[in-house]
Amino acid sequence: MSNKPAKASKSNAKPSTQLPGISDRTTLRERARRNIEDGAITDSYSADRKVVIKLLNDALATEYVCVLRYYRHYFMAKGMLADAVKAEFLEHAQQEQAHAGKLAERIVQLGGEPDFNPDTLTARSHAEYKEGSDLRDMVRENLVAERIAIDSYREMINFIGDRDTTTKRILEEILAQEEEHADEFADLLDGWIGE
Repeated sequence: MSNKPAKASKSNAKPSTQLPGISDRTTLRERARRNIEDGAITDSYSADRKVVIKLLNDALATEYVCVLRYYRHYFMAKGMLADAVKAEFLEHAQQEQAHAGKLAERIVQLGGEPDFNPDTLTARSHAEYKEGSDLRDMVRENLVAERIAIDSYREMINFIGDRDTTTKRILEEILAQEEEHADEFADLLDGWIGE
């Protein structure tokens, strides 16, 4: 037996290779400690927050105008098809309210303040508040509003792109539901047999 120290064995571990665009652990940890008061917004956020917050506040106003219009239509609907259509109005009002909640939450995450000022809602809304003269007209006005929402959400998604993937994903989820709403109202109008 030899009393010679054993030679250090070579490790089979491969040297760390850094991938382009992927930060190493040390860099990630150091960046996370900077500007900690910004919460979820880190140095890798590349969108213009002020612009995104404004877009989201305009979308928030649109959602609330739609909530109010849907509730009015829910309570004012009358006629042979009213019960079935009222159920759609109520469901859509509730879904639009949920959209508003998601938008307001994201605005706060981005360091902004959701603008719920009732005095400016209709001025900031993309969609109009149209009362509708009868049940069919209400359905038509809601279809128009959904089509406006679809275009405005699609434009916001394209504008934001991959600079804010969380906001983009939220907007894509809302857009998908707005498209469902438009499809439902288009089907109602297509098969209309009432007044």
